Amino acid sequence: MATAEFVVVANRLPVDRVVTADGEEIWRTSPGGLVAALEPMMHRVDGAWVGWAGMPDTELAPFDADGIHLIPVALSERDVTEYYEGFSNDTIWPLYHDVIAPPQYHREWWEAYVSVNLRFAEAAAAAVAQGGTVWVHDYQLQLVPEMVRSLRSDVTIGYFHHIPFPSHGLYAQLPWRDQVLRGLLGADVVGFQRAQDATNFVAAVKRRLGFETKASAITLPDGRRSQARAFPISIDTTPYRELAQRPDIRARAVEIREGLGNPKKILLGVDRLDYTKGIGHRIKAVGELLDQGRVSVEDVTFVQVASPSRERVDAYVHLRDEIELAIGRIDGDHDTLGHTAIRYLHHGFPREEMVAMYLAADVMLVTALRDGMNLVAKEYVATRADNRGVLVLSEFTGAADELRQAVRVNPHDIEGLKDAIITAIEMPPAEQGKRMRALRKRVLENDVNAWSSSFLSALRDARESRDAAGPPRPRTRRSDPSAEER
Repeated sequence: MATAEFVVVANRLPVDRVVTADGEEIWRTSPGGLVAALEPMMHRVDGAWVGWAGMPDTELAPFDADGIHLIPVALSERDVTEYYEGFSNDTIWPLYHDVIAPPQYHREWWEAYVSVNLRFAEAAAAAVAQGGTVWVHDYQLQLVPEMVRSLRSDVTIGYFHHIPFPSHGLYAQLPWRDQVLRGLLGADVVGFQRAQDATNFVAAVKRRLGFETKASAITLPDGRRSQARAFPISIDTTPYRELAQRPDIRARAVEIREGLGNPKKILLGVDRLDYTKGIGHRIKAVGELLDQGRVSVEDVTFVQVASPSRERVDAYVHLRDEIELAIGRIDGDHDTLGHTAIRYLHHGFPREEMVAMYLAADVMLVTALRDGMNLVAKEYVATRADNRGVLVLSEFTGAADELRQAVRVNPHDIEGLKDAIITAIEMPPAEQGKRMRALRKRVLENDVNAWSSSFLSALRDARESRDAAGPPRPRTRRSDPSAEER
């Protein structure tokens, strides 16, 4: 089997299998931040992508799609239930997002997580060339770096954590906390969205494992070093800027406004339907503004796009019910024949339609309760070459560290959120322009190419340092990531 110099490992392949109108099965590039971030880079390197194709109980041979060599990892229906929906999304996801929802801890989920991580690691180890690079992505695969290192000590390994990493007080709840830390430390560079996430990780390593730490450097018992640093992810700004200039997209933005009754102001929220996104908080804020007469349904319309997410996980089923009930009550109280208070769209849209929505929106509401980054905020900024529009941004997003000219909010403070919405609605054009120019400068200069270049540069430095130091000392003891802590 041919090997690649550069191998990306992620839970999903960057394509979905779809059936066309004439019955033909094709592979289409997936939506989502990770694919958007990595796809441009993958086209520039001799690379392969290891991931699940999204279909349980399906064995697929490696294939090429959209110029990328893809290596599918098979998952059974039970794997999906226990490894993905269970441990990844009902244990790690809520725990790492400040326990907004209670995490569930089940030993059989952990055992499935270990088993599936080993499957991904073996596929990556077989795919990478001698002395090559493996870049592992996100919380579903936290054990893969150590597993790949045990199989291929010749390769350089990076890991990027796309979601928050919690403080030790929360992280310590995890029954398999030490095994996960050791899994991540298999990487030469462990990347995070925010400096605080990296600090939390280093603190957990020091407290749980007792390894020597100095700033971002962690020295393992065998003498090998791992770096834990912040690398804020971004977007490929080019397609957003180009689409925003297309006459048909601009005309579509006008149509959207007309279809909403030409309100004076359009508020927009774009999220996966997830309890971390603060959708309920912004709905409550908008509803109270209407109830109090601070805004009117004729003047202000709120559009909420909530793409389906993890619909077999109970917490998400309940969330959808709560949101749709709240919107129904507000619309029932305030709608007129010509105007709707909240237009709720529970499905995804192609990029072209999203750019048209961004252009139509006067105010972008990003009110996540906890978010690793939030690329929607950056997409909105990238489209606004007119230097108009206002971004209302939660301080609990990674984007808040960079986009400081946004109207920053604590989404838990409903009164503060309401005031921020009014501030955005009433902001003079000159103030909008001043803020948006600064936001655009930041996003355009720190795009996805700058992000990937920064991380890969850190990996090259790590490889050179490791080569200069020579082979690591033999380990005094070997950890078993499948064993429970005692």
